[in-house]
Amino acid sequence: MGSILLQSRGRGPLILLTLGQKNPLSLLNHSSSIDRYGLIGRSLSHSFSKAYFTERFQTEDIAAVYENVEVQFSEGLSEVLQRDFKGMNVTIPYKTTIMPFLDHIDEQAEAVGAVNCIAKRDGEWYGFNTDIYGFRESLRPILKSHHRKALILGTGGASKAVAFVLKEIGLDFKFVSRQPKSDELSYKDLNANALKFYPLIVNTTPLGTSPDVDTCPDLPYEDMTELNLTYDLVYNPEETLFMKRSAEHGAHVMNGKKMLLYQAERSWEIWNGLR
Repeated sequence: MGSILLQSRGRGPLILLTLGQKNPLSLLNHSSSIDRYGLIGRSLSHSFSKAYFTERFQTEDIAAVYENVEVQFSEGLSEVLQRDFKGMNVTIPYKTTIMPFLDHIDEQAEAVGAVNCIAKRDGEWYGFNTDIYGFRESLRPILKSHHRKALILGTGGASKAVAFVLKEIGLDFKFVSRQPKSDELSYKDLNANALKFYPLIVNTTPLGTSPDVDTCPDLPYEDMTELNLTYDLVYNPEETLFMKRSAEHGAHVMNGKKMLLYQAERSWEIWNGLR
């Protein structure tokens, strides 16, 4: 596995390209018949996308490559977008900061203030949000009639997509934050009554993500019951501590793997002009 380190002006490394070839330079000047896709983020060693799309390209005999592009500072985004990628996924911490670098932004992405999929069309970059589709399609089959109110843990980019979907399907919700605004709850506000009133709990924070698997949101897990549904957007590990502690007290649990698969499918449709 090779990599290329691109240097910034006086601030240390900006971009680390992780490529699936012994000679990474060959990919920078690959044949125009090979489409180039990638993932932009800061720490991508545990990413799902590269393995998923690489396997898909091989299985379906698609002439394409997928690269992890680790960008250490937001200034590096413009350099990445100047390269010959056909489409890219975008993850933490650049879902919001990439938006000013794009030429066009989809209405849903604009509404939630976050982009996690970009496509180049006629030399211009278009931004989309596939979190919305992925969360909606993965949540619908597991919702019960009593899941009418929800808590959204975290206030980052993914939380806005979750809020968009909950509003769309008619569920009331409250954000929970360590530094809550006037219309939000703090973790100290959560008790048995809160967990009963808001039976659906969605974790949009990165807590519990590998390798930091011993962390989880600060909740009164002992007050959960079989009426609670806890949905963790984290997918690695398959069972997070948030899920484990919730299940121990009877709650139904789900991780973010299905959401991620839906996101990947929608990204592929966007990159190929089907959306």
